[in-house]
Amino acid sequence: MSPDPSDKPVRALVGPEFGPVSGAKPEWLMVLLHGLGADGNDLIGLAPHFGAWVPGLKVLAPDAPEACDMAPFGRQWFSLQDRDSMVMYGGLVGVQPDVNAFIDENLARLGLGDDRLILGGFSQGAMTALHVGLRRAQSPACIIAFSGMLVGRNRVADEMTCHPPVLIVHGADDDVVPCDSARDAERTLLADGIDVFAHVLDGLGHGIDERGLGLAQTFLQRIGIAS
Repeated sequence: MSPDPSDKPVRALVGPEFGPVSGAKPEWLMVLLHGLGADGNDLIGLAPHFGAWVPGLKVLAPDAPEACDMAPFGRQWFSLQDRDSMVMYGGLVGVQPDVNAFIDENLARLGLGDDRLILGGFSQGAMTALHVGLRRAQSPACIIAFSGMLVGRNRVADEMTCHPPVLIVHGADDDVVPCDSARDAERTLLADGIDVFAHVLDGLGHGIDERGLGLAQTFLQRIGIAS
């Protein structure tokens, strides 16, 4: 039986934010979810890049709700001590209400709809972004997943509630999350009717480089978000 996320109260998320660089009313919201053992400060440094491409962009990088249980510092969206796929899926189900509540609250605060939401993440944050984004009541504008994984691939077809375009970027030399995860996610999402743009970058380990950022810019231009 799948865990019931309604069994526990929603946990409030907070973290750094950026923009819009114009100082005007936000026209887009980007939520960036960090990796295991980090916090929102780890990804907010990407915000100026995205802000330069997307006019009126507000970027939020919330800290995950749990202290990391594999290090004396940092946060986690769910525990990764047991990497069995069903255990990881249960962790994602558990954090899904927290992320959805954060997104809903900030969309309402900014007066924006889900069609103005860019949901992204790195590593465990990318896993979380894919899980949550594909199950939103209303579709986000897109999902951007760096060095992540589509956990519970066999459940996506039954649980998916929307079809946002998805960008997947992964390093060929990733020794934390195998790059095969990118192709597995691509095949699954294409079969489920998602427009997927997947790239495996030679010479890149578990990280985001200038090539990955360039691919994100091209993706956002391709789907009509970036200028």
